[in-house]
This record gives sequence, C-alpha cells and structure tokens, in this order.
Amino acid sequence: MEKIIIEVGSTVTKIDKYDGKNIERLETYCISFKKNFKEKNRLNIDDVKKLIYKVQQIQKKFNNVYVCGTSIFRNLLDNQKKEFLNLFKNETGLNFEIISQERENELTVYGATQNVNKKVAVFVGGGGSTEIAIFDKKIKEMVNTKFGVIDVMNLFPDLAEDLPHTTLEEVKQVVKYKLNIPKTKADILILAGGGHKFFALNSGFKYVKNTLYNDYNQPIMMDIETRIKDSKRYYEEISLDNIKNRVDDPEWWYATRAMVSFVLVVAEEMGAKYIIPTDVSMVYGLLE
Repeated sequence: MEKIIIEVGSTVTKIDKYDGKNIERLETYCISFKKNFKEKNRLNIDDVKKLIYKVQQIQKKFNNVYVCGTSIFRNLLDNQKKEFLNLFKNETGLNFEIISQERENELTVYGATQNVNKKVAVFVGGGGSTEIAIFDKKIKEMVNTKFGVIDVMNLFPDLAEDLPHTTLEEVKQVVKYKLNIPKTKADILILAGGGHKFFALNSGFKYVKNTLYNDYNQPIMMDIETRIKDSKRYYEEISLDNIKNRVDDPEWWYATRAMVSFVLVVAEEMGAKYIIPTDVSMVYGLLE
C-alpha cells in the first residue's frame, strides 16, 4: 500500500513516498520553525499555517499520510503542544506524532545500518539537536545533544553569506565545546538524518564510490583528508551564491556551512577514516 511520510524538522520538512518496496523523496520543504521560535519562545503561527497548507496539498494527491515532528516540537510547553496538536488535527484530520530524541536516533540509525556488517558511527544532525550512535550489529552507545545547526547560525549568521568572515576553526571550537561525543571510536562515520549525499553531489566536495559495503542508498564516500580539505574550501573558496543560483531550493543551503563544521568535529573526535554521506532519514527506520 502506498504511504506518504512527512517528517517535520526545525527547518527542513522531508516528504517521502513508500510504494511497499522503495522509498522516494518527493520534496524537501523549508519552514524556519527553530529560527522563528526564538522571537516569542513559541511556534510562529505563520510557520504552522505553512505546514498545514503543505500537508493539505499532499492530502489532495494521496490518501495514506503520516506526519511526525522532531527537535523544536519536543521543546514546546504542555499548553503550547496541546494547542498546536489540536489545531493540526482540526485542519488536516491527521494526528501529529512528536518523536523523542532517543527514538529519532534509533530509527535513523537502524535505517542507515540495514546493510552494514561492521562497526560504524552514525551522525544525525538537525536544526536544534544532534544525535550520534555507535553501531556494531546493534546500537552499543548513543549520545544526544540539544544543539544543532540553527543554534550555530544564530551565533554566526554570516555563514549564510556568499563567503563568510567567520572561519571554520572558530565554528568548530564552539561545536566541539557544546557537543556530546561517544567514548567509543569508529573508523567509519555515516552521515544520516538529512541531505548529506545531496550536499556532497552539489557542493563541489570530492567523493568516490563506496567500497566499504554495498547499499543502494549509500553509494559514495570520502576519506577524512579529503573531507578536511573540502570543508576548508567550503568556508574560504566555494561561493554559496553560485550554488543557490543553480539549485531548485536555495533556502535549503542556509545552514550547510554550520553542518559542515558539525560533521568535521564529529569525524575528528571519533577518529573516523572514512565518511559516508547519505540521504537516509528517520523514515527508513520507521518503515523497517
């Protein structure tokens, strides 16, 4: 049976279609829940209306729709949560499930490791939270931090400019100070929870075929030395404006420099030798 899964994050909403066998990403849609939440310490009603409108548009095309939310929705006060959930239900007829940080991490890790038979670290980065797990046939260690890329963008807004004046090292220092890191090391770091493969394919980062294991959804990789060099280039040389001018969704690229710093801090702290960028998200674990 065909099913639509809408995963609503702090900034990026992912819409996937499952046909009973394969998962197809239909759309990524940017709504700045986290960024606008700071103004009044509550959800911006215009952001909520954007979400409801998008869901209603999906309902016109598909019957079986499931909607869940992460990150910022976990931070709502009880009365705010009740108000939002009731409004969403009244306008769409659907329940909105708020996924805990621990459950989000578990689902994404299981989705990312379906075809992995060796010890790996799995990084799940979001707008307001970061999860890192060690997987070796099962989840052996898991750490969560209520700190994400939008928090970094609030500190360094120039990262969204064509070329920033803030350096990669400056951002890494903040991320390293804030982030909880697993005690266990891993040679392989899988990037999940967002469009990491999409980023690698469109940002100018160099990659090669994934020769570490076979997974249709994880076809590319890079070594740590290449990742370090390209991360520096992304701060110092690669024009963000040029990228935005040739992609369909320029807003998606807003916090990509912040995400680059997160990935590099985690890779270096974990002692990773290889990085596997994927577009695997929580939906893979939900369906599994």
